[in-house]
Amino acid sequence: WGGARGRGRERERERLSGRRMANEEVGAASVATHKVVEDFNGGLANGATKSGLKARNGGAGAKTAASDFEYSSGFGNHVSSEAIPGALPKRGNNPRRCPYDLYAEQVSGSAFTVPRKDNQRSWLYRMRPSVTHEPFHPVEFANSKIISSFNEGGPHVVVTPNQLRWLPFEVPNKEHAKVDFVQGMFTMCGSGGASSKSGFAIHVYTANESMDCTSFANADGDFLVVPQLGGLRIRTEFGRLQVSPGEICVLQRGIRFSVDLLEEEARGYILEIFEGHFTLPDLGPIGANGLANPQDFKTPVAWFEREGIQKRYEVIHKMDGALFSASQAFSPYNVVAWHGNYAPYKYNLDDFCPMNAVGFDHPDPSIFTVLTCPSQEPGTAVADFVVFPPRWSVAENTFRPPYYHRNCMSEFMGLIKGQYEAKKGGFIPGGSSLHMCMSPHGPDTDTFEAATRQSDAPHHIGRDTMAFMFETNYFPKLTQAAMAAPNIDRDYYKCWVGLKQHFDLNAVEQMVLSGNH
Repeated sequence: WGGARGRGRERERERLSGRRMANEEVGAASVATHKVVEDFNGGLANGATKSGLKARNGGAGAKTAASDFEYSSGFGNHVSSEAIPGALPKRGNNPRRCPYDLYAEQVSGSAFTVPRKDNQRSWLYRMRPSVTHEPFHPVEFANSKIISSFNEGGPHVVVTPNQLRWLPFEVPNKEHAKVDFVQGMFTMCGSGGASSKSGFAIHVYTANESMDCTSFANADGDFLVVPQLGGLRIRTEFGRLQVSPGEICVLQRGIRFSVDLLEEEARGYILEIFEGHFTLPDLGPIGANGLANPQDFKTPVAWFEREGIQKRYEVIHKMDGALFSASQAFSPYNVVAWHGNYAPYKYNLDDFCPMNAVGFDHPDPSIFTVLTCPSQEPGTAVADFVVFPPRWSVAENTFRPPYYHRNCMSEFMGLIKGQYEAKKGGFIPGGSSLHMCMSPHGPDTDTFEAATRQSDAPHHIGRDTMAFMFETNYFPKLTQAAMAAPNIDRDYYKCWVGLKQHFDLNAVEQMVLSGNH
């Protein structure tokens, strides 16, 4: 018994000694990390020329060209990236002491136990862990226009079978109000709720100010961002993205990012999914190639904010639609290396390879799907992202514009630039429309009359056009703010009023009786 007590005391001494060593290592890690970064930055300032390193190091206000942004190509790949050579562990994910005394931090985009093909996670090696912040508090500018719950009985949402259209939302005048990406978000509609991790939401954003020392993380779901006016430079924990109108980006749940404006104003659309993640659609009989090719997706490479190592940041956290703010004494963009398959990415819509009918008839719009978030019902989606790019129309003896339709899915459309082939008036860039489940819709009067007189000669629908659609299996519920928006088009229904009856029963009866039908 005495021997056992002695061994117990010995183990306790070893435990306390190990704790003291660990605490010393943590303190040393903080000091050593800053020393490594200072030495590294000093080397760059003195003209170090290691390939790619200069481009991966810059501050929030750095004036960098698009060519300075580096990416890794491919969709859903496991990427390994270092801003400083040797920053990734040589073995394993979480060594007792990381290279350069960095901290290891895992970001999990899926449950640990989902099938391996669906598992999404990344390991980040950073100067200080993201847990180092002051307590969160509700933000002072609480944006009541952001909605993440569309459940039954909510006073802030309504439903209507009417076809709806909005003119572009105006960007606030900077002299009257400075509005960044988060402050300028405006929820249009959605279904389900973030707290149950089911459904989706659709937002519009307007901004006239960069986020600078403000960072944003969305615990509610993944963002698919579609810029329409003004390019964006997006700083993330994984690196930097430059996204211009005609491109899209996906920013997954929990990833911290800041949006800086390339121009004086910015406007665009956001599709937020509360469940699952976006993936490429199956191609079926199309084969192995076409639509959105995997090699055209771009993931940022590791980068850290050189000027932000000791800069105070405000971190805004969205949870169940509510916004919270916490302060921290360093930039969240302090990741020196990372590896994994859970990372933001961008895609240029000009790279979409469209398929179309080359004989006759009009294919369904699903043939233009770029990304999809499948639902639990096979063949249906929480949300699809569909694009209508420039292309040739060659089908013979065919009504070539989109056909008249009642759909079990609901369709939200936006126009990035140019004209949409089914409505060449009224639906303008920056505008949007919503056609609910089984609400009839289709080409306006002028489009129908012109298309029925069109020849069979091949024609191009326009080289400077880009429309898109968010399509969902759910019933979207509209926010009261969207329904009361001053830019809602109350006369939208009139675009179909001119569709007259061309069928003449008397003439048809005479034709049939005479045998000339």
